[in-house]
Amino acid sequence: MKIILTQEVDGLGAAGDVVEVKNGYGRNFLLPQGFAIRWSRGAQTEADAIKAARSARAVRDAAHATEIKAKLEQGTVDVKVKAGQGGRLFGAVTVGDVASALGEVAGESIDKRTIVLGNTIKTLGAHQVSVKLHDDVSAAVALNVIPA
Repeated sequence: MKIILTQEVDGLGAAGDVVEVKNGYGRNFLLPQGFAIRWSRGAQTEADAIKAARSARAVRDAAHATEIKAKLEQGTVDVKVKAGQGGRLFGAVTVGDVASALGEVAGESIDKRTIVLGNTIKTLGAHQVSVKLHDDVSAAVALNVIPA
């Protein structure tokens, strides 16, 4: 089955890539989850639009990604969230919260889809996240979750 990925799938490809997968995997997982659409000649123009949007969001090159990595790894990044008594958070720290805090430190917008939290963050204090800035460059960032 030939499909067009609408978002990044580990081990398969990035958004806008046209890939060939087994029928069951595509029909039972990728299509219902919204990770892909069926390929057709008309859908190929949509794939080109997805690739253009991805390249606009992407970091320019590996050297630029290394510069951003150095800025992010200099120190801890403070993420301010609403918290009650005893340090309990109202909800959890979202990837969007982390992306906005990292954007302030880096001086550029960081795409929230490149951030890997690991486990959900539901407590105040120090946490570790990973940011995939480029195919070859990943940054390990120390977060400090503080009450707002």
